[in-house]
Amino acid sequence: MDTQAPRIYYAHSAENRPEQDWQTLQSHALNVGEMAAAFASFFGAQEIARYTGQLHDLGKYTPEFNQRLHGGPSVDHATAGAKIAFERWPMIGKLMAFCIAGHHAGLANGNGEGDNRRTLSQRLAVPFGKGRHNIPVLDTVWQQEISLPEKIPSPPLKADPHHKGFSFAFFIRMLYSCLVDADFLDTEAFYAQVENKPVLRGNAPDLAPLQQQFNAYITNRFKQPDTNTQQAGESEQSHARLNRLRNTILDHAVSRAAQAPGLFSLTVPTGGGKTFTSMAFALEHAKQHGLRRVIYVIPFTSIIEQNAAEFRSAFGELGEAAVLEHHSNFDDSRLKDNDSRDKLKRASENWDMPVVVTTAVQFFESLFADRSSRCRKLHNISGSVIILDEAQMLPLHLLLPIMQAIKELARNYHCSVVMCTATQPAIQAESGFYRGFENVRELAPNPPVLFEQLRRTTVQHIGTQTDADLLDKLTQHEQILIIVNNRRHARSLYESAKHLTGTSHLTTLMCAKHRSQTLQKIREYLQSGQPCRVIATSLVEAGVDIDFPCVMRAEAGLDSIAQAAGRCNREGKRPSESSFVWAFQPEEQWKPPAELEQQAAAMRAIVRRHSDDLLSPQAIQAYFQEVYENKGRELDHKEILDAHQRAANLDFPFQDIAKSFSMIENHMLPLIIPFDAEAEALIEQLHHAEKVGGLLRKLQPYTVQIPEKALQALFQAGRIEAINEQQFGQQFYSLVGDIEHNGLYDKTAGLSWDNPEFLQAESTVI
Repeated sequence: MDTQAPRIYYAHSAENRPEQDWQTLQSHALNVGEMAAAFASFFGAQEIARYTGQLHDLGKYTPEFNQRLHGGPSVDHATAGAKIAFERWPMIGKLMAFCIAGHHAGLANGNGEGDNRRTLSQRLAVPFGKGRHNIPVLDTVWQQEISLPEKIPSPPLKADPHHKGFSFAFFIRMLYSCLVDADFLDTEAFYAQVENKPVLRGNAPDLAPLQQQFNAYITNRFKQPDTNTQQAGESEQSHARLNRLRNTILDHAVSRAAQAPGLFSLTVPTGGGKTFTSMAFALEHAKQHGLRRVIYVIPFTSIIEQNAAEFRSAFGELGEAAVLEHHSNFDDSRLKDNDSRDKLKRASENWDMPVVVTTAVQFFESLFADRSSRCRKLHNISGSVIILDEAQMLPLHLLLPIMQAIKELARNYHCSVVMCTATQPAIQAESGFYRGFENVRELAPNPPVLFEQLRRTTVQHIGTQTDADLLDKLTQHEQILIIVNNRRHARSLYESAKHLTGTSHLTTLMCAKHRSQTLQKIREYLQSGQPCRVIATSLVEAGVDIDFPCVMRAEAGLDSIAQAAGRCNREGKRPSESSFVWAFQPEEQWKPPAELEQQAAAMRAIVRRHSDDLLSPQAIQAYFQEVYENKGRELDHKEILDAHQRAANLDFPFQDIAKSFSMIENHMLPLIIPFDAEAEALIEQLHHAEKVGGLLRKLQPYTVQIPEKALQALFQAGRIEAINEQQFGQQFYSLVGDIEHNGLYDKTAGLSWDNPEFLQAESTVI
C-alpha cells in the first residue's frame, strides 16, 4: 500500500470546504446500509440489503479515489464491492454483485454481449492491482470500518416452481432499488446539510386520515338520502337509482377488505362507479392489513389527470400533499407553491407518497428496467394496493411477463392487486388460461346481475359500411358518434361530413389543448340538444365523459366495442332499446393493422355465438379466450420469460430484457404545435432556454405524437424546425411559423399532410 495514502477515506467532497466537512466513507456506507435494510424490510430482505449498502462504494477505500476527490481522473469504485460480495457469499453475493456493480451504470447482463456496458462476468473477472486494466487495491482499513458476517440469510422468496429464475431476477431489481434509493437519499441529505438547505421530502399524510376524508366525501356526494323522490322528474329518479346502485357496489367491495392480501377483480359495467369503489376498497384493505400506499395504474395518459384530480378532491385539504401524479404530461405549474412542486418532483423519483397515480407504461416498464432512474421506485411498490384500471388493456405481446410480475408482487412483496374493468380479461386458471391467476376474489356483488341492472344500450353488428353509408348515417342522425380505427380514416370521413351542422373531429393529430376545447364544445352541443356529429379515433373511449344517443364503432376487439358503448346513453336517460351501438366492418381501404384485425376476427366469432347479448360477462370471457388461444406464444412475443429461465448461474440478461420490454412498439416522436399565443410564447422561451424542466411540461398540451419517419420527412421538406439545436440537439421540433401560414395544422381537424411517406407511416397509427 502507498505509505502516503490517508487513513480516513471520504465518500463525498464539498466544494470550497475543508476535508473535515466532507462525508466519510464509513458514514456513507453505514447510512446507506441501514436505509436499504429499512426499505427491504417490507419484503423480509433486511440483511442482504444492509450489506449490499455497506459494500456498494467499497472501491472508494483507495488512494486513487482519494485523488479523484481532489480533481484526479475517474476511478471504477463499484466493481470492488461486487467482487468482495461474490467471493465471500457466492450465491447470495452474486445477487448483491449485480446491484453493487451497477449502482451507477445500471444492471448489466450476467454474461454474453453487453450494450456499451460491461457484463457482470467481465467486471468480476477484473483483478485487483496496479495498471489501467485492473481495479485499485483496497486499503485494509475498510475491514476495520465495515464488519461483514460469515453468512447472510437467503432472500425469503416463495419462488414460482415454473419460473424460479424470474423470481430471483425480480428480487435483484427490488434489491437494486433499495440500494440506489438509499444511496441517492443519503448523498442528497449530506449536500443539503453542507449547503444549509432543507430536504423537501416526506411529511405526506398517512392513509388513515386520507380514508377519513375520502369516506366523508363519498357520503356527501353519493350517499345523501333521497328527498322528494315522488316530485322528482324521470331524469332525477334515474340518477337517484343509479347512485343507490353505486353505493351498493361500493359498500359490498369495502365489506370484502378483510380478506387476505393477494389478487382481486372488480367487474363493474361502465357507469357503476369503479374509480371510487376501487379506491374505497384499497383504503380499507390497506388499513386492515398494514399496507402503506395505493398505486392507481391507468392505461391512458389522456385520463390520468382527470382521475388524479378526482382523488385530490376526494381527499380534501390533504389531496395536494397526498397524491403523486407520475407521467410525462404532468404540469406541476398547477400546484400552489414552489415547495409543493419540488416535493412532488422528488417524490416522483421514488414514489414515496401515500397515493400514486401513474400509467401502465411507467409502472410495468419500471418493473423490467435496468437503470437506477427507473428502478429507484420499485421497493416502494412493496406493501401496496395496486389498482389496475381497465385491466383488459394490458398489451397482448407482453401479457405473460406482466402476469408473472403481478404474481410476484402478490406472492413475495406483500401487495394486493385489483384488476378493475367492465370487460374482465379471462386470464384466470379457472377460465382455462394455462398457468393463469389463481384465487382471484371478485369484489363486485354478482357481476351478471349488475350488467343487467346497468344495461343502457343495444349492441348490434350491422355488417360492412362504406364511407358513403357512414355519411348517410351522419346525415340521418343529428347526434351521433362514429369511432374508427385510424387517424387517416377519421380525417377522410370528417372532410366528407364537415358540411353537416355540428360536425366535429377528434384524433391524436390534434394537440391536447385543441382536443380539450373541442370536447367542451361537444358537451355543450349535447347538453343543449343541438346537432352534434363526431368522428373520432379510439381516444374517446378512455373515460371521456360524453353521452350520445347513438354510437358506431369500426370493428376492433370486443373490449373496444364495450368501451365505445360507454359513450352511448351514459347517463341512462334514454331506454336501452333505443340507444344503439352499431359495430361495423369498414371498407377495404381502411382495413386495420394485423394486430387489430386479429382481435376483430375474434370479435366476429363471438357475434356468431352471442349475438343476443354481445357485452355479457359470458361473451366477454369467450372473446378473451378466443384471443388468447389465437395468440399462443405471441403473448410473450419477445420471449422475456424464456430469457429469465435460460439464465444459468443467475446470469440474467438485465440489459437485454429492459430493451425488449417495450409496451409501445411504434416509435413516435413529439412535434410541438404553435396552437395559440401561449404555445408560441413557450416555443420562443425554448429557443433561448439552457434547461427544459418545467418548460417542457408546459409544452405537453401543445404536442402531437407522430411516427419517426413522418417527422423526418417533414423536417427534410422544411415544414418543421429543430428548436435550440445548439443546446439540445435534435430533441425538440415545432412547425415553422404560425399555424395559419404553415398550412399543416388545421384549427378544426389538426395535423395533416399529403406526402406519401407521411400517409404510409400514419396508416399504422390507431
